[in-house]
Amino acid sequence: MSRIARIVLVVVGVVVLVVGAVFAGQGLNLIPGSSMTGDRMWFYIGAIMVIVGIILIVLGARRSADSRGRR
Repeated sequence: MSRIARIVLVVVGVVVLVVGAVFAGQGLNLIPGSSMTGDRMWFYIGAIMVIVGIILIVLGARRSADSRGRR
């Protein structure tokens, strides 16, 4: 995987993680001011997004470490 692809993977992972954390916070009624506030469904969607974001970040970082060892 190219260096740019790894960077994109990590950046997308961070964005998904942050958006998921906001969704989860709204679902748990920690972040008020939206129709999502207090709705448990958004907590579950956010939690899944956080997990996906972490996986993307790890995959991007792992590929970077693997390719350094091969050179």
